[in-house]
Amino acid sequence: MTEQKIQAKRIKELEDEGYYVIKLLKTNKNGIPDLIAIPPNCDVLFSEIKKPEGKVSKLQEYRLKELDNHGVRTEIYKG
Repeated sequence: MTEQKIQAKRIKELEDEGYYVIKLLKTNKNGIPDLIAIPPNCDVLFSEIKKPEGKVSKLQEYRLKELDNHGVRTEIYKG
C-alpha cells in the first residue's frame, strides 16, 4: 500500500471519528506532520489574512463556514 493510500485511509478514519482533518502541503515549519486532526469545539484559531482592500474568495468563505460549523474559531484579519 502506498503512503498516499495509507494517508487517505487515516483521514477517513479520523473524519469518521468526528475530526476536521487538514492535509498540510507546505508550512513554515520543517518536519511538521502530514495531517492536522481538529476535534469539534476546540480552541484553535484559523486566521485568513487580507490586505485592507482584499476580498475573501467564495472558496475561502466556504472553508471558513465549514470550520465555523465544526465549532472552530475563524477570523478575517485585514492589515
